Amino acid sequence: MANPYFKFKQFTVYHDKCAMKVGTDGVLIGAWADVSRAEKILDVGTGSGLIALMIAQRCDASVLGIDIDEDAVIQARENVMASQWSGQITIARQDVRVMANECDTKFDVILSNPPYFAEDVKCPEAQRNTARHTDELDFHSLLQAVSVLLTDDGTFSVVLPANAASDFIALATKFKLFLSKQTWVYTKPNMPAKRVLMAFSRDKSTETQVGHLTIETAPKVYTPEFTALMKDFYLFIS
Repeated sequence: MANPYFKFKQFTVYHDKCAMKVGTDGVLIGAWADVSRAEKILDVGTGSGLIALMIAQRCDASVLGIDIDEDAVIQARENVMASQWSGQITIARQDVRVMANECDTKFDVILSNPPYFAEDVKCPEAQRNTARHTDELDFHSLLQAVSVLLTDDGTFSVVLPANAASDFIALATKFKLFLSKQTWVYTKPNMPAKRVLMAFSRDKSTETQVGHLTIETAPKVYTPEFTALMKDFYLFIS
């Protein structure tokens, strides 16, 4: 049986009730996104609460994590309550599309590790499909909601498969969200990029900062860049 939890340096995330377990994608966006000037932060599709907890560790902003899955919300609340940031993080069962129509609150930073697999063949577990496929929350709906909920000078950060980047960037521009920072993520040297971290703002004139991040040079041999990004979180990185 898989371990029901993942222990970080300052908190533990239980994920046995969640469709999507703690993984590199969520940890990457939680460590990479710029939250330095934020007062209100929204984590869309919070799952176990991993990203919300990472963000709370990094800044003093109030963090709202939302998810449509009831079990995920229950587990995220349990993880938050067991942490030192229970007064800083709120977890709610909420659809971001509905929230965009009903909520007057604007957020300085919005983050998401969104569903992205759009294959015709899907796994038999309905909960996991919802978390991993774009049928429930497609990119258009996500970006439309973000365009409503983001402050004028706010930032939207997302992690996606590398091959989804160009389509997502093109779609974002239709909602007047423009790429300001992009980091290509490689699992090993001399391999194609596996993931891409992207930040968007409303400022069309901002020149895009492009970077590259390789995770390891050999099994369990992490690059200095990945080590610097993760040293405050992973137990096995100092």
